[in-house]
Amino acid sequence: MKKNIIVILGLLIGFPFIGFSQSADLKKWPKGVSPEEIGAKVAARFVATPHTNFNKPTPPRVITYAESCAWYGALKFARASANSNLKNELVKRFEPMFAQEAGMIPQVTNVDYAVFGSVPFQLFIQTGDKKYREMGQSIADKQWAMPDSGVKVSLAQLAAFKNGYTWHTRMWIDDMFMITALQAQAYRATKDKKYINRAAKEMVLYLDSLQKPNGLFYHAPDVPFFWGRGNGWMAAGMAEILSSLPANNPDRPRIIKGYQTMMSALLAYQAPSGMWRQLIDEPSSWEESSSTGMFAYAMVVGVKKGWLNKEKYAPAARKAWLGLVSYLDENGDVKDVCEGTNKKNDKQYYLDRKRIVGDMHGQAPILWTAAALID
Repeated sequence: MKKNIIVILGLLIGFPFIGFSQSADLKKWPKGVSPEEIGAKVAARFVATPHTNFNKPTPPRVITYAESCAWYGALKFARASANSNLKNELVKRFEPMFAQEAGMIPQVTNVDYAVFGSVPFQLFIQTGDKKYREMGQSIADKQWAMPDSGVKVSLAQLAAFKNGYTWHTRMWIDDMFMITALQAQAYRATKDKKYINRAAKEMVLYLDSLQKPNGLFYHAPDVPFFWGRGNGWMAAGMAEILSSLPANNPDRPRIIKGYQTMMSALLAYQAPSGMWRQLIDEPSSWEESSSTGMFAYAMVVGVKKGWLNKEKYAPAARKAWLGLVSYLDENGDVKDVCEGTNKKNDKQYYLDRKRIVGDMHGQAPILWTAAALID
């Protein structure tokens, strides 16, 4: 009875999620915040949004990685929710890539461009049309092939390539979603284990090189700050690969260990609101939505797959979802998304980043999480 009174009071004064955050239930939700409702709203917003160019005034020349990630998320949500109308809209959005918008397909010249291949792979998985698989596979294969002449590649990247890694290796934690999402999708679409084995080997390299004793990751080796979204890419990337990595893969135990160590660290830094911060370990830093979406996704998948203890992590995942959706406006745009951020060895640089509304970096993980909650 007391709990019900608290919930009613919370609804009246504008805090609709009071009383729900400690629950471990990832299936029952208050009206208006269920993954089905939120996912449909954010996916519809994606369908209605033209191709983006990171808020620059010039028309977009290529599909950005953030749009690719949101597109992939919308497709995953359409499948999880059995929404055929949404799937058809997302297929329709892609068709110009074979005609008048073919020039917008990113060339495989860097790690961010290559993640686009996860979209046609997902279209193949959902439609069975081989033209999508062929497009995705050409991108996935090129990521591990000798780079074309004229493409700028560092000596360190060439050395990585000679040791069996992708020449996209640059030791930024963002890479561990961009690379693993593409290669894991290639495995799902083709059933060829070489793709998932590549991704696993790459993930272990980054874990061994970059994960700190506390379980988190600096943005880059020369940038000693635990940037939220950078860590979010890492968390989501591990969830992505572990979802498909065969149980007998020799790299699986190392990745599970890195994943569980990171999830434990994130529990300690989650704000009372359910959110995580722009700099994860800075209590005075602002709460940031894209990282929260990525951490929520990673935790939801871990709880559902049994990699994380449900009693310990499901309440945190639920609280994260409720906190995150409170940042959505009536249009289906999430606020307080950190703008696109290069690495910089300057703490204030991260604290002063712009907070954007409706940016695809923030829309994408809401869709991933909604799909994971429904699945």
